[in-house]
Amino acid sequence: MTLLVQHPVLIRLDAVDLKGILTIPEDAKGLVIFSHGSGSSRLSPRNTFVSNMLNNHDFATLLFDLLTAEEDTVYDNRFNIQLLTDRLIDVTNWTQSQPYLEHLPIGYFGASTGAASALNAAGSLKTKIKAVVSRGGRPDLADETRLQKVDASVLLIVGGKDEVVIQLNQKAFQLLHDNVKLEIIPQATHLFSEPGKLEQVTSLSINWFEHYLTL
Repeated sequence: MTLLVQHPVLIRLDAVDLKGILTIPEDAKGLVIFSHGSGSSRLSPRNTFVSNMLNNHDFATLLFDLLTAEEDTVYDNRFNIQLLTDRLIDVTNWTQSQPYLEHLPIGYFGASTGAASALNAAGSLKTKIKAVVSRGGRPDLADETRLQKVDASVLLIVGGKDEVVIQLNQKAFQLLHDNVKLEIIPQATHLFSEPGKLEQVTSLSINWFEHYLTL
């Protein structure tokens, strides 16, 4: 059985302190940083489920609040993709200053609007980010120029009943480089709340990270 070390962390950046939950398996082979959708947090039940499954496959995970509690009260901040991108980049750089994380290859798991900031950050950090998984993502909110600069291997997962988001992801698919895949899960809606659908998302995500995010 994989030995896990899980503890809350306070990520101290220049301007703010952000709360997070860091889980590190004994033989971690990569780090997946989560970028939550608008109105969500480090306690997101769906992302927590995915994180737990990744931990069971020896991936370290970091779930954190992109906004402080005070910032989150300002509705517009939740859709300020540039602010969220800057936070994700800062937190990614913070992980590289931690002696127990600095050696691990980094991937992102972005949900809904959080996928836009994940793709933006991947485009900015280039080869630092090895893999990105987008769950029901909104890549249309990402900067087109940064999308074209993404070096990471990108998996776009969309529910089969999420027709508008399918179209948005198909457009992003054309902008990303060759190592990108679009997976449409039949009969799933935007939140993948139907029985077994989130498990399918998790399985696809694990396989992607297993292939592209290992030492």
